[in-house]
Amino acid sequence: MDRPNSRSLHQKPIPRTGGLAMMGGVVVAVLVVPLTARVWIVPALILVAISLLDDWRGLPASLRFSAHLIVSFWMCSELIPHEDWATRSIVAFAMVWITNLFNFMDGADGLAGGMTLWGFGSLGVAAWFAGDAVLAWSNFVVASVSLPFLLFNFHPARIFMGDAGSIPIGFLASTFGLIGWHGGVWSICFPVLVFSPFIVDATVTLVRRIVRGQRFWEAHKGHYYQRLVLLGWSHRRLAIAEYVLMAGVGASAVCAQIWRPSSFNVVVAVWIVIYLALLWAVDRRWADTASVRRQ
Repeated sequence: MDRPNSRSLHQKPIPRTGGLAMMGGVVVAVLVVPLTARVWIVPALILVAISLLDDWRGLPASLRFSAHLIVSFWMCSELIPHEDWATRSIVAFAMVWITNLFNFMDGADGLAGGMTLWGFGSLGVAAWFAGDAVLAWSNFVVASVSLPFLLFNFHPARIFMGDAGSIPIGFLASTFGLIGWHGGVWSICFPVLVFSPFIVDATVTLVRRIVRGQRFWEAHKGHYYQRLVLLGWSHRRLAIAEYVLMAGVGASAVCAQIWRPSSFNVVVAVWIVIYLALLWAVDRRWADTASVRRQ
């Protein structure tokens, strides 16, 4: 059970076992459908087991991150064995970050499930048009398991994904992005842009906490999506707004990747401007509200 505390956005205990069902669906599809790759399934299941222990009993952060790093280096050795050690190290640390940011952003009803649907769905469409059926169906499998989960996770949530879902799904996002990049299906910027609604919020929040000397590895309520809820947004309004953002980012990235690759840098630049404007708007609203509270 996910029991609410001072850093939670929900008010009552809610089961956090939805990720087990999601990953169970992924495993069944991988074993049944021959068009899905299997090199990543064992590392993903290892992360499911470790994360389930963390959900159940709680594990030290050092142990969790060490396991994430080992699994990420393992995948780099499998997928990019001919790259030099420095490149594999950079990619592995990037994979650890993507693995964890899904967990960091799994704090509001329907949010992580929606990013799973839109993110992996966008990767799947791009891979399909690029002629990589294995990568396409691998992504479609993960996107599809988010649909039944969202039926129970959309506000008011009756079940949460938990670390046993958010951690391996974040790992698969980085793994599929790496497979497509190394296979020439897309540039490295494509999966980064597709998952940017989570990447931008989590990364900016992490940097701010590090600069302020805060314990960035601990749970908190400093994410931009959390601030919106604290400013009065309902979980439903937040989820719908995030879905619009995710759909816009995914659609523009896929269209540019498929039909106008030369325009991809322009699309990225436009979204950078949009994100800066959104972050500034939330920061300003948060500062105004804090000023009113002090008065």
